[in-house]
Amino acid sequence: MAYNFLVVDDSPIIRSVVAKCLTMSGLEIGDIFEASNGRAALDVLDDNWVDMVFADLNMPEMDGREMIQEMVDNQMIDNIPVVVISSERNEDVLKWLSSVGVSGFINKPFKPEKMKSVVDKLLGNQE
Repeated sequence: MAYNFLVVDDSPIIRSVVAKCLTMSGLEIGDIFEASNGRAALDVLDDNWVDMVFADLNMPEMDGREMIQEMVDNQMIDNIPVVVISSERNEDVLKWLSSVGVSGFINKPFKPEKMKSVVDKLLGNQE
């Protein structure tokens, strides 16, 4: 089964690195969609099947927290796992992410092995 991913970050370099890590993960990849902010990500989710979202928190127009809240409030997409990739260290923000059901958190900078480990765990691919 091929997995579709959405990578949401205002940095094209980070989006490219995440996409590369996913490609190198050994998973069967369908599509890797990209969005530069939360609003664009919600548009992608309206039009495409996505198995997992990787999102930054600090972005222009609509940040990751607003996007996550919109996803939680929308029954059509509230079950899609969201993994936050961020340098955020604010304890209140981290508690909020946990309270709304964010599936995982990867600190920037990150190693590809960490991303693969999180993806494998969330998609049930652990050996």
